[in-house]
Amino acid sequence: MSTQPSHGVPRWERVSSERGPDLIVFRSRFDRMTHPKSGQELDRLVLETSDWVNVVALTTDDRLIVVRQYRFGTEEVTTEVPGGVIDPGEGHEESAKRELLEETGYASDEWAYLGCVDPNPAVQTNKMHHWLAKGCRLEATQDLDPGEDIEVATLSHEEVRAAVSSGEIRHALVLTALHRVFDLREELGASQ
Repeated sequence: MSTQPSHGVPRWERVSSERGPDLIVFRSRFDRMTHPKSGQELDRLVLETSDWVNVVALTTDDRLIVVRQYRFGTEEVTTEVPGGVIDPGEGHEESAKRELLEETGYASDEWAYLGCVDPNPAVQTNKMHHWLAKGCRLEATQDLDPGEDIEVATLSHEEVRAAVSSGEIRHALVLTALHRVFDLREELGASQ
């Protein structure tokens, strides 16, 4: 049950659930829901998936570690922070440390939890946990999954703001993590 306040919005009642196809990263489910005001029953898609992590990783000289990789959805190479899926039985801090080391070869002894966001609460069940790693040092070579091909780079704070402003960094979940560490408004022209 959710701990979020309802603000007077009534909850929908689930009448039934039916399993849909396994979609590799997601498990689909079709819930028959009753509209709280009209009483009409409607089918709704739910995508079940494990929680994810993102790591805002800063080197010993305060540069952001980024990963560049081809993304199948947009058919483009993106610039992102390290991260990935939390393995079964793994906590999100443990996953953040593992993902940083596997994707980049960097490790850190200074970790801080930045909170979590809902990637897409309209259809997804999972959370994205954001972590900050400071004082990162190169300790290993990459240990990538068979489906990964990742280039590692570092950016200064100014280069991060410029990459956000230019649209080079535009992954929504990466932006929510970066916003918790960097003031990204300077290059975006926000003067509120």
